Amino acid sequence: MHGYSRLGRPSTPSPPSSPRFRHGRSKNAIVGGSTVGGGFKGGGGGDVKLQNFVERLVYMVVAGVYRRRGVLLFAPLLYISGMLLYMGSLGFDMVVVSDRVSGKAAPLGSVYRSPQVFERLWPFMETENNGSSSNALMHAWNPRLRQVWKPCLNHSFSEAGLKGRARSTTTTDNIRGRAFKGMPEAKANCIPSQAKKNPKNLFNAMAQSWEGWSSCSNSSRKDSAISISDAVAVAGLLNATLVIPIFHLNSVWRDSSKFGDIFDEEFFIYALRNHVNVIKELPENTLQRFNYNISSIVNLRVKAWSSPAYYLQKVLPKLVAMGAVRIAPFSNRLAHVVPSNIQGIRCLANFEALRFSEPIRILAAKMVDRMVRNSSKSGGKYVSVHLRFEEDMVAFSCCEYDGGEEEKREMDIARERSWRGKFRRRGRIIRPGAIRMDGKCPLTPLEVGMMLRGMGFDNTTSLYVAAGKIYKAEKYMAPLKKIFPRLETKDTLASPEELAPFQGHSSRLAALDYTVCLHSEVFVTTQGGNFPHFLMGHRRYLYGGHSKTINPDKRKLALLFDSPDIRWETFKRQLQEMLHHSDVKASELRKPSGSLYTHPMPDCMCKQADVRNEADLTR
Repeated sequence: MHGYSRLGRPSTPSPPSSPRFRHGRSKNAIVGGSTVGGGFKGGGGGDVKLQNFVERLVYMVVAGVYRRRGVLLFAPLLYISGMLLYMGSLGFDMVVVSDRVSGKAAPLGSVYRSPQVFERLWPFMETENNGSSSNALMHAWNPRLRQVWKPCLNHSFSEAGLKGRARSTTTTDNIRGRAFKGMPEAKANCIPSQAKKNPKNLFNAMAQSWEGWSSCSNSSRKDSAISISDAVAVAGLLNATLVIPIFHLNSVWRDSSKFGDIFDEEFFIYALRNHVNVIKELPENTLQRFNYNISSIVNLRVKAWSSPAYYLQKVLPKLVAMGAVRIAPFSNRLAHVVPSNIQGIRCLANFEALRFSEPIRILAAKMVDRMVRNSSKSGGKYVSVHLRFEEDMVAFSCCEYDGGEEEKREMDIARERSWRGKFRRRGRIIRPGAIRMDGKCPLTPLEVGMMLRGMGFDNTTSLYVAAGKIYKAEKYMAPLKKIFPRLETKDTLASPEELAPFQGHSSRLAALDYTVCLHSEVFVTTQGGNFPHFLMGHRRYLYGGHSKTINPDKRKLALLFDSPDIRWETFKRQLQEMLHHSDVKASELRKPSGSLYTHPMPDCMCKQADVRNEADLTR
């Protein structure tokens, strides 16, 4: 699955050499104005013969390179050499490490060498602990690289219209968001609006998310927020009334949280009132019609990424005919490309209506305020990192670190427990070194720390780590704490008493992580997935179209971390270029096949006529 070359053997023989070179074989060829065939009668004949031999040798090399077979043989070598030169890994900084047992050079990436790199670079890091004046946190983003956008949703609602709603006195009371990792499966129930057309017809769309998801298989990961927002959009398209989603108990996270435990139900209903009618429960007459059994409502199997036309032509007629239908599962059941009015409902649902419940908002606001106070040396700014180094993530990646046989045994057990033979299938070849060089290995806490220090974040930087249970946390988190002494997690930022109501509910704990990351000056994603992708979109929505996110080039990082003798100047230069690249890419517009939830421009945001100062983009 890794390491195979794209170049095969040519299917046709190489063409003959050019006739232009054939005259060189003539005995009467002239070299330097003399006849080579007869040679010189003087003592210089040997020199002429030697010159003739050298020229013929050069001719053979040039002819071979220009033949088709020669080009194919040299092309991979030239490409790899060019890439290594570009990444700064050749020249005086290239290191070839030999296998101590066999004496042979170890393949790139086959050994976890980051600790050796850290040992070499740590003295240089210590000498650059100069305080906030030189901290990259103060000048991480260049406002001249981007245009300023602002939300342009056509809606209006105010807190004054929400009767009986308690308000927090903190400055971050308006924190909005949604939980991702650990979100239970959801059912979004809809019925046609009783105040509009077809008052007797009922629509029940069930958004069942995260079906069959595991924490490491991002390709099959489903997300409740996507399902809920898409269900709102479909309800608006079909003129239906949405029923507050019912969450199913997730088989992986075992979280029994209900919609109201995670999201603010009243605010959700109120925010959508001008676009989609939302109710908390199915009406009594509907329940009676189906014998109080929701499973009695017919379930339509809608194909993934269905277009609005499909819903209007296939779903709506059955809705009208039967009075009520279900769609389960509902994950990824609406196409990316939809009419602008439906896209606007998506934006409204995702970025405005899905606000966390009051208990989550209150504690999250306290945690954000504490991070700001702890970051006084950097003007209240802090860095947040989404660290994916849990045991199941490490096991699924098939990457090897420095745990030896004990680590291999633990990973084999974890893989068998979660994926039952998937990694032992016949013909499956696992190459940990190739996986690492392809940028697919989860970054360790040590690697994250070295990356940030190379980018210019000094030891005065306040760092918040959003993560699950880190694999061998005592061992792997120690270097990161050494590099960034001002490190916090939800367990250190909140007291055990404050976290007690959330323990055992991974979705609510994830909501706390999400909120602290949302309001950081810099967000660092390390492994992809919906959590960072949605944060990038939400941060674009809040911060003038700029995600303020470091999305590192992990292939380039793999080369840097595989060079134990790399110089500090080279290391810093490469990482500062990576930071600049993240800054440039942070203001990307949505492509036709892209997700609205990651790239809200231009569907949810409008370009401003005047460019604001950088200070206006901060909280």
